[in-house]
Formats: sequence, C-alpha cells, structure tokens
Amino acid sequence: MDTEQLKRYPPEQLARFLHEMVLIRKFEEKTNEMYHQGHIGGYCHLYIGEEAVAVGALNVLRNDDYVIGAYRDHGHAILRGSTPRHIMAELFGKRTGVSKGKGGSMHMFNAEKRFLGGDGIVAGELPIAVGLAFAVEYRGGDEIVLCFFGEGAVNEGAFHEALNWASLWNLPVLFLCENNEWGMGTPVAEASCSIDITDRARGLCMRIEQVDGMDVLGVHDAASQAVEYVRTTRKPIFLEAITQRFAGHSVTDPQVYRTREQVAKARENDPIQKLKKAISDSDIKLPRSFDEIENDAGEEVEDAVKFALESEFPPEEDICSDIWDMEQIAEG
Repeated sequence: MDTEQLKRYPPEQLARFLHEMVLIRKFEEKTNEMYHQGHIGGYCHLYIGEEAVAVGALNVLRNDDYVIGAYRDHGHAILRGSTPRHIMAELFGKRTGVSKGKGGSMHMFNAEKRFLGGDGIVAGELPIAVGLAFAVEYRGGDEIVLCFFGEGAVNEGAFHEALNWASLWNLPVLFLCENNEWGMGTPVAEASCSIDITDRARGLCMRIEQVDGMDVLGVHDAASQAVEYVRTTRKPIFLEAITQRFAGHSVTDPQVYRTREQVAKARENDPIQKLKKAISDSDIKLPRSFDEIENDAGEEVEDAVKFALESEFPPEEDICSDIWDMEQIAEG
C-alpha cells in the first residue's frame, strides 16, 4: 500500500473503509466478551484479522447483487446492511435479531439486503450461490453473486461440483476464498496435497486471481476487476484472498496448534493498522480523525449490546413459526 495507491481513493472513502474495519473489529471483540459472560451460546466464530477482505470486496457491489457466506459471517452481515443492533440481538437469541433469534452466529440472514446467509455447513453455501446465479440468468438479470468461503471448503465435494457447474453453464459468480491458512486447527499443508488453493479452480476452466487479504485497498482493486469481469462476461471467477485470523477458530478454541509468537507475527500485519500507517505517512487528510472513527465505532457497538440486552426472547409459540410444512406445500 503506497501513497499513489492511496491517492486514487477519495479521503471520504478511505475514512469509510477504516470505520468499517474498526466497527467489525470492535463488534467481534465485544461479541467475544459477551460470549464469555454467558449472553451468547452455541458456536461462534470471529472475524478478527480478516476485516479487509469483507470491506474491500463488499464495497464494490451494487445493492441488488447477492451475497452469501460461511459461518464467520458477522462482518459480512454488517457491511451488507444489517445493523449491529440486530446482529448482536441475533447472537443473544432475541426476537429482534436478523433471524428472529433462531439462527444465531452462523445464520445471519437478510433477504431485503440480498444477504442470504451465513451457512453452518462447510462449503454448504457454494451450491446455493450457483443456484442463485442460475436464477439471475434465467430471469435475464444483470446482478452477480458474491460467495465467501474458507480454504477448508475446497476439500469438500460441493466445492468442485459448484465450480464445475458455474463454469460449465457460464454463471455470474465471484467465488471469494478467504484463505486464513487454518482449517480449524489444521494447516493447509496437512489437509491438502497442494498448498496452492488456486490449483483446485484452475482445473475447472475459470479465471484465477490472488490478492493480499490484509490490504483493504488491494482487495478493493482486485474485487473491482473481478466484479467487472463477472458482470460483463457473465462468467465465474475465483479470487483467493490470503489473510489471517488473529483469534481461534471459534471463541472456545485454545489455539494449542500455534504459538503465541505465531499469533503475534500475524498481528504485525493488522489491516487496520496498515491502513492507518499508510494514511499517516501520506499528506492525506481524512474528514474524521482516527480517534473519532474509533469512538464512533465503539459507541455503535455499545448501543448494539444495550439493544440486545433489553430485547425480549422469542415466545414459546414462535417455536414452530417460519418452518416449511412439506405436507401443506405438497397440497398447494
């Protein structure tokens, strides 16, 4: 990230990127705190360290494009238009949550914003993304589908099936692999005979790109080109973002598989601090100071916690609502 690259972005946009990364970071840190205080239960996976991937990519899309992700989905949901209030309420299991308190951490969902979920099944979102893209083409639309997934998903059969069909049918999907180099506690080299994730997509006849996932401007540039390619050619593309998660696989992960020194080394490449330093080293003046951005994000997160704490749990009679009754569907 150099001065020339920075100057291609208006100061207002740089401030927005920084605010969004800080907001996600503070939201996830507070989520971890609330989990260990007993307000959040079940599985919970944090996005700390990977913020630049979501911020860089999601700022490229149109509002009518579709987004689907995996279970590390809080940041994606925030950027796609769900409020921190309603996402935190979902984590708390409250009826004001984005999924009415029934989905929890891995199942954020907002159809109005065309964010069709986190998905708790590894690689489960990939075939759905292909189905969405098929629907777009069937209707004659010009929207695209952005599908987030981790590098662990490339070992699943659904990955190969989904990318094969997307390539065979020329479907408008941007497959964005967030490669944080650890599938739970297993490094890529111990789970795959090839540590180059792009090898998997290269054999499926689609364009391949890689980007430093710790550089928000680099991700934004790469995603801009990828989205333009998908939108104009109506063909899929595979973009791998090399990133790092600073926390464990989940909030209960003791991380015995990597040392404190390894985590500290990863944190030296913090995308938030990297952008701050680049701006500080330049003559660019943001419309808000770093302290103001930090304070605003912190206040928004504290407001979200207050909202979640004060919200009600779903009543017992809601337990069977929003459930598809297959017999009624069959009867029409």
